[in-house]
Amino acid sequence: MKVDIWSDVMCPFCYIGKRNFENALVRFENNKDIKVVWHSFQLDPNMEYQPGKDVYSYLAERKGQSIEWSKQMHVQVTQMAKDAGLEYNFDKAVINNSYTAHRFLQLAKKHGLGDAAEEALFKAYFTEGKNIGDHDTLIQLGIGIGLGATEVGEVLNSEAFANEVDEDIYMAQQYGIRGVPFFIINNKYAISGTQPSETFLGALNQAWSEVKPKLTNFSTEGATCEPGGEC
Repeated sequence: MKVDIWSDVMCPFCYIGKRNFENALVRFENNKDIKVVWHSFQLDPNMEYQPGKDVYSYLAERKGQSIEWSKQMHVQVTQMAKDAGLEYNFDKAVINNSYTAHRFLQLAKKHGLGDAAEEALFKAYFTEGKNIGDHDTLIQLGIGIGLGATEVGEVLNSEAFANEVDEDIYMAQQYGIRGVPFFIINNKYAISGTQPSETFLGALNQAWSEVKPKLTNFSTEGATCEPGGEC
């Protein structure tokens, strides 16, 4: 059974959703028969590298809010991450466009390392404060998950896997996906946002027990990130 997941590496709810889903998968009796496929999604295609600018200022400017408001929002998200067993260090976060990171993800998927790449990218951005748009950073992440440095470098210095990224984004548009994370289980059950592990587990069990072609909303919407800084 396949689980398709759309996410953006710079979406804080996507990493939390990933961990909650994994906690459900551990408890799912038939987890060895689950294939997880990660898909690219860009929250802000026009974002540019902004060295020296912190995420608090960036979000405050985009939302027309105060720095204090932005910091409080990040405190709440940091606590959500902690509850999921994750460490977020927004003070270290580097603002950059995620498109290159998505091409890196697509390369990793070619080698069956999509999940490992997604985890490495999330950890690099949210925990370690690394620049996920920097080629050297991505090469090191690639080496860490088992990719060859030469191949990663060649891909990053070209337009390779751009079509795959664009196809994922187009597919999301066709499904009407407006925010991430977004999960589709067995082409039937749709789960939007960061849901509790129990919601994912229930959807997995339900999808396993019956196969129908129609996509059904399984849950009420949870926390998502949307294009335009709606996070």
